[in-house]
Amino acid sequence: MSEDRIDHPPEHEKVALVTGASSGIGRAIARQLVKEGFRVALVARQAERLDEVAGELQALGGEVLPLVQDLTEFDRLAGLVETIEQKLGPLSVLVNNAGMGYTGSLVETSVSDWQRVLTLNLTAPFALTREVLGPMRARRRGTIVNMVSIAAQRAFPDWGAYCASKSGLLAFSRTLAQEVRNDGIRVSAICPGSVDTALWDSDLVNANFDRTRMLQADTVAQLVLMTVTLPESAVLEEAVLMPGFGAF
Repeated sequence: MSEDRIDHPPEHEKVALVTGASSGIGRAIARQLVKEGFRVALVARQAERLDEVAGELQALGGEVLPLVQDLTEFDRLAGLVETIEQKLGPLSVLVNNAGMGYTGSLVETSVSDWQRVLTLNLTAPFALTREVLGPMRARRRGTIVNMVSIAAQRAFPDWGAYCASKSGLLAFSRTLAQEVRNDGIRVSAICPGSVDTALWDSDLVNANFDRTRMLQADTVAQLVLMTVTLPESAVLEEAVLMPGFGAF
């Protein structure tokens, strides 16, 4: 892929930024967007896995821009957005997907672990959204999708920090939707139940669930694609997507 931006007619601008794009739901979302003709900035922390995804999507004919970035380095996010707009064009879609799982009773959760979960799952989406809002407001168009969780609406024992972070993200989404509605910007909160991803393999998650009964990442990605391709006169502000097998 050329390092120089390829000029595209403004009326055909379809540029998306997907965080946590190196695996799981983020990878599936990026794939769906590429198939729909979006140019996609792929953001994640692991360079090797990110390059693998970029190669996969380029083989499909997609125009992608892999960017290794720790989203908790907040002072670098403005430069991240600037780079994407220079290389791919004006952002029309932001998908705040990056996040982490964590289990442990509240009494056993350290303050540092609590802060770590909330920083990535809640503060990072807030900080990145702030950086894209200015350009989107100037253009009076844009869609922001926050990948929340059923844990934002239901409490689960030993998932206290995670539930708190996702409940906060849902509140953030609801508030932002009201604040930018008149600016032509749509905000959506997607709340899936359990999804079979690498989250369950993390050393920070201790849960013995039947992964065969979970949602698949591609299923969640299909909902995200539908959300961002709705006519601009409509917005799916909130959606709960659950496994069809009675699982959470």
